[in-house]
Amino acid sequence: TRNRILGIHAPLPPKLRFRLLVEDALPFANQSFALSLHKSSNQPILLVTLNPPVTDFFAPTLTSFSSPSMASAPAAALTRDQYVYLAKLAEQAERYEEMVSFMEKLVTSATPASELSVEERNLLSVAYKNVIGSLRAAWRIVSSIEQKEEGRRNDEHAVLVKDYRSKIETELSAVCAGILAILDSNLVPSAVGSESKVFYLKMKGDYHRYMAEFKVGDERKSAAEDTMLAYKAAQWLCLKDIALADLAPTHPIRLGLALNFSVFYYEILNSSEKACTMAKQAFEEAIAELDTLGEESYKDSTLIMQLLRDNLTLWTSDMQEQIDEA
Repeated sequence: TRNRILGIHAPLPPKLRFRLLVEDALPFANQSFALSLHKSSNQPILLVTLNPPVTDFFAPTLTSFSSPSMASAPAAALTRDQYVYLAKLAEQAERYEEMVSFMEKLVTSATPASELSVEERNLLSVAYKNVIGSLRAAWRIVSSIEQKEEGRRNDEHAVLVKDYRSKIETELSAVCAGILAILDSNLVPSAVGSESKVFYLKMKGDYHRYMAEFKVGDERKSAAEDTMLAYKAAQWLCLKDIALADLAPTHPIRLGLALNFSVFYYEILNSSEKACTMAKQAFEEAIAELDTLGEESYKDSTLIMQLLRDNLTLWTSDMQEQIDEA
């Protein structure tokens, strides 16, 4: 089964577009849904992944933009608007490594003295999600081939595939280390509002989780512990009284955190019961306040709720099968 990405479009309020991408990387039997939510200035984007066993691979739609004046600006002294323009240009050209570079320069020049705008933080997230997404997809494919070669007892090929997988893992580690360093040194310290704090802490948990997907032994344990700490910190902020007004149970970022946190429990910690409890609680709390949702976030939130419910259906079915087999 080849890697495939399906784009599903649905209408949003005027002047807004919505895109849902589903990725099915390998033909594993049991797959979970996870999500990344990003909003450019004019285009909400929801990303959904069928996990085998990983989560939210991201591939954004193209964003529209207007060009700032760049004729007299030297490369070493660009403004924030110019970095944003170049990042969007790189996005349209699908040159995501350069998009990462532009956004890293913006971050290091602007933070932690000031906070990123919503558009800026989403561009950074889009850039890294594309770079890490292609590497994660490659790792899954190569890992699957490695298992097949080992099953065929083709030792010569298995050694070659193992070395190639190790190369991909080195690249994965470097990308994760890069964004995690920026999060710790610049983005988390600069975050003022509860929404941006939760966004960055969730992002931190996501990239530690990506490390846990391919690390082994003590390194995997350490990555899982760091994932837990980041997700729990984000969750705690969501539950604080001061944050409730900003991050209600129906807020897309809060729902996305619950979705990815529950997938972490299920896929990385192999804790089916905890995963189901967390997903069910988030779903029920959102349902209780569904009538308070505004038009702008209604589609975003209801989609994530659907993913929570789909995961619950899948996980409870798997748990029942395990009970029956026992």
